[in-house]
Amino acid sequence: MVDPRSHPDARGRLNLLLSEAGEHDDHWARQMPRLLEPLGIRSLRAQTGCEAAAYIKSQPIHIAVVDLSIPLDECAGTRVRVEPGGIRILQLLARLQTPPPTVVVRKRRTTRESIRQLGDALHAGAFAVVDRPVDLEIMLETMRRVLRRFYADAWPDPSG
Repeated sequence: MVDPRSHPDARGRLNLLLSEAGEHDDHWARQMPRLLEPLGIRSLRAQTGCEAAAYIKSQPIHIAVVDLSIPLDECAGTRVRVEPGGIRILQLLARLQTPPPTVVVRKRRTTRESIRQLGDALHAGAFAVVDRPVDLEIMLETMRRVLRRFYADAWPDPSG
């Protein structure tokens, strides 16, 4: 895999993989691209794990927001959702030569499930875990922290 900083398609922009599970409280996921585009952040929105995998294989991903509830795929023509694909997306991102910083979104669950999800996310290299319902300001602050820690408050440099 090519280092995102030297990828010619990056053109000085930051690519944000934004997976959304299509839940009723995903308004934050629909607002983020509109807010971030003027800043030079291109949001690649995926509604299934297969869509996310296609983006990961075809574009440099500088930051990823992975909703653990995202379906792996949808049955053709029926819009029936099958098994969750969030953990699979995290595993795919972690296998990249240069894994991007990742923010995980999860539903509130029982204590046991919550601990398991948190452990899975951290094991896969997540930078932060955010619970539903997601507060847009908290997500934007998390993005700011990612930029500061991983990119020294600057967009990735495409020239290396």
